[in-house]
Amino acid sequence: MTIKILLADDHKIVFDSLKSLLDRQPDMQVVGGAEDGRVAVTRVHELKPDVVIMDVSMPNLNGIEATRQITSQHAETKVIALSMHADKQFVTGILSAGASGYLTKNCSFDELVTAIRAVAANKKYLCPDVTAIVIDESLSDTSHAGSSVSQSLTMREREILQLLAEGKTIKQIAVQLYLSNKTIYTHRDQIMKKLHVDSIAELTKLAIRDGLIAKQG
Repeated sequence: MTIKILLADDHKIVFDSLKSLLDRQPDMQVVGGAEDGRVAVTRVHELKPDVVIMDVSMPNLNGIEATRQITSQHAETKVIALSMHADKQFVTGILSAGASGYLTKNCSFDELVTAIRAVAANKKYLCPDVTAIVIDESLSDTSHAGSSVSQSLTMREREILQLLAEGKTIKQIAVQLYLSNKTIYTHRDQIMKKLHVDSIAELTKLAIRDGLIAKQG
């Protein structure tokens, strides 16, 4: 059986390198790619891959939200997070969204191949650094979880929050999401009300804290 793979990463050099290496595996085929999370969701609908290799930090729709949408709509498709970040908010965020595996980008290619075969066989796979984070999180007090942005906002609100935090204007967001400016303003006001903030700067800090976007610099 050939494992069909979709690569979701906004860095073309990463995509090209991984595609070349994975296509050499006798049981794997890269069937497509996506430069952001929104495209990844669409490509999963179209291509029905067995495994998605998902970068966590991507523009327009981050890997966490894309994973949540993919796993809720396509239970047969498994997601492996492949990220530069091993921070707790990214790890717990994407695993909670339904990812079956998480590796950092300093892992070996052989480990990635092992992870792909594992999740394709309905198993879980975490690299050692991530395993430590998951264990620590499971042993810690989780009473703060209710303050998570992901829990307090709707799917549409999380999408708009990311776009606002990336610096896009109301008009740009409206065009991208095929909504009216008025609708985006309404969503923005509702997001601020729910999160008890009154500026885009504060929204951006929350988006970074919860892994919706990566901290710059």
